[in-house]
Amino acid sequence: MSTPRRANIIGLGLIGGSVGLALRERGWYVAGDDHDQTRIDRALEIGAIDESGLLEDVSVTFVATPVLTIADQVKRALGETTGIVTDVGSVKGAIAAACDDARFIAGHPMAGSELEGLDGADASMFTGAVWVLTPTPATADSTFSEMASVAAELGADVVALSPERHDQVVAVVSHVPHLAAATLMGLASERAEEHAALLRLAAGGFRDMTRIASGNPGIWLDICTENRDAILSGLDGLIDGLRRMREIVRDDDRAALHDRLRRAREARANLPTRGTQPNELAEVRIPIPDRTGAAAEVFTLAAELGVNIASFEVVHSVEGNRGVAIVLVDINSADLFRGGLLARGFRPAVQRLD
Repeated sequence: MSTPRRANIIGLGLIGGSVGLALRERGWYVAGDDHDQTRIDRALEIGAIDESGLLEDVSVTFVATPVLTIADQVKRALGETTGIVTDVGSVKGAIAAACDDARFIAGHPMAGSELEGLDGADASMFTGAVWVLTPTPATADSTFSEMASVAAELGADVVALSPERHDQVVAVVSHVPHLAAATLMGLASERAEEHAALLRLAAGGFRDMTRIASGNPGIWLDICTENRDAILSGLDGLIDGLRRMREIVRDDDRAALHDRLRRAREARANLPTRGTQPNELAEVRIPIPDRTGAAAEVFTLAAELGVNIASFEVVHSVEGNRGVAIVLVDINSADLFRGGLLARGFRPAVQRLD
């Protein structure tokens, strides 16, 4: 019988617990640590970890603590364990800058639950979710490749962005929407005091828009501190857009209103989805050049071009000890992806799967 792969989790909350459940479901042996002994006991009870504490010899250590504590815990993991180290925080710039080590790759699985803590932990949480990795020039290709493989094993789609770009994008698609939902919920609550029936009339659209306001408020204090500049920029854009929408409604400009609603509808319909049919995919084989960060560059390029990587693996090349990345992309994006790779010095080979 083969020895199971081993992992550590520091921070046994919603995401840490879900990582533990997902890993153990796939045959990993998992140790976990938390400053709260009751969480450790609960994690053992639900099967999120096999034992408490940190194992020295592991493939990967996940840091799943509050944003402002992540850097210190990453440094602790780098000093006390072998293998790679990653985190799951939703702000990456400051953490990546503070933890400049070849064995560290900052990450952000974009998944969650309305439930808090281990009560919401779910082994399937990352299936179909986007798991962002944010390599820096210091990140070893082996670190990036190994963590990307683990994230894919847990069912996630891996996207690579720079730490700075991640924070800008996530401010728009996650942080600002949460603050907007909280504001809208606050407005409805205030009006409900005047009109008792208001919240009873809240229909599906309102509930959908404000669902994320039910999240744990504690984590947002640190997020708004760490990603302040990007969030302020996103809020400015939202405020400008709402101001323009107010003018359109005030002026009864039906043409402008229709145009805005139409473009929003089209943009919503064009949000990317996972390609699952083989006849929709192309295999791209990419020899990894002998330069630092080349493997991560493949994923970063895909994100820049809007190309979804449906699957990937890294295999050893028969030409030596360099690797070959084998990725699956949407057939309609294959030529764009190939051109971008060629422009950056890669030598890709593309083949349809059908």
